[in-house]
Amino acid sequence: MVAPATAAAELRAWEPPDPGQQGLRHALLAFIDARPEDACSRSCVPGHLTASALVVDAAAEHTLLTLHPRVGRWIQLGGHCESGDPSLAGAALREATEESGMDGLVIDPEPLHVDVHPITCSLGLPTRHLDVRFLVRAPAGAVPRISEESDDLRWWPLDALPGDTDTVPAMVAAARHRLS
Repeated sequence: MVAPATAAAELRAWEPPDPGQQGLRHALLAFIDARPEDACSRSCVPGHLTASALVVDAAAEHTLLTLHPRVGRWIQLGGHCESGDPSLAGAALREATEESGMDGLVIDPEPLHVDVHPITCSLGLPTRHLDVRFLVRAPAGAVPRISEESDDLRWWPLDALPGDTDTVPAMVAAARHRLS
């Protein structure tokens, strides 16, 4: 399981690109300080840190999105921290690999974007995901395979995302800035 101290170190090392992201980073750090034992555990009912990946193709022209069965929208890959995850970046890379079925993914270890959103997750109780998102590059020619965690999986052009993608456009904008 990602140690809350490790998650805090990852967030403290990141310099967010704008005041909104800076404020959310501070909120996540305050949450970790308040929950030093279980901030990264799905058993933390008030909320918990999760890790996501904006997967882009080798040319950085498309992003891989999942049609999430519980959420019912196209979103980035990602999920809960699990035992054995050394860091939030490690959890995001594991989730991206599992959910995409692609080997050889490469993660930028610096967070790309953060978000806090209400959700009813695997405990069946309303909670919040304090989501730390990372940029992940797929190798040339990588072909995704749909897992049991997705209703569909598809590459989308960065400039032609599907409607109702939540915060994916903000992540794409951050990725474009980082990649330029």
